[in-house]
Amino acid sequence: MSRKRALIADTFCLKRRRCAADSLTGETHDGATDIRSSIQYLMTLFSRKLFNDTLPPVVLKHQLYSLHTDKTSVDKHVNDLRENGELLMFQLGFDSEAFALVFAEDYRAKVLQEEAGRKTLGTAEKFLDKLIPGCSDLSFNKDKMLKEFLFSDSEITQLVKSGLLTVRDAGSWWLSIPNSGRFIKYFIKGRKAVLNMVKKSKYSEILRTELEERRTTAQVKFQMKYHVHDIIGADLVECIQTTSGTVLRYVDGNN
Repeated sequence: MSRKRALIADTFCLKRRRCAADSLTGETHDGATDIRSSIQYLMTLFSRKLFNDTLPPVVLKHQLYSLHTDKTSVDKHVNDLRENGELLMFQLGFDSEAFALVFAEDYRAKVLQEEAGRKTLGTAEKFLDKLIPGCSDLSFNKDKMLKEFLFSDSEITQLVKSGLLTVRDAGSWWLSIPNSGRFIKYFIKGRKAVLNMVKKSKYSEILRTELEERRTTAQVKFQMKYHVHDIIGADLVECIQTTSGTVLRYVDGNN
């Protein structure tokens, strides 16, 4: 069947469902171990060299929804990994639903790498020692920083300058990934460019395999698969199963 006929037949006959094919095994899984494996897989798609290895591997939580159909289960097991001190989560700011995931030890290693030789190293080490054992907070208020973590105002200022904290509002700070500004910029540009590829395809549809095999453009800095997991997990495209494979259809209303 030709691609055109497959798409038309799908519109009227084939069952539509959310795309959740596991790129590792072709199946979906449950459990913290499987979520950890999925995170590790997605991190292999992260372009470390793009940032001169100054960033730890970063994935977005919703990218996991492209591999696992049960969002509630994903969220539960992500939280289990966070509470166990294995995983850190960050609010990226450009979207209230965009949460970055980084393995705690990767985060520690990159922070210490950046802080080596600086006067702020001791403050950074103190913060990591408070954070890594199992702190699952996304943000911290001044009361917690001063009374529970025992930081001074000047130390908090140092953490902000080092990029471990960013200002949320007066008297509170988001946990942050140092040097993540360029990541966010490239991610947003890449998402828009990949969505535009889908939108400009015939019928605003494209086979997933065809999109994944496309060469990246100047606007797409990450591997194409990294962005495909993003747009599927964020429900920015509709996944349709056809005899020709999974088709991604642009969802009207995307910015």
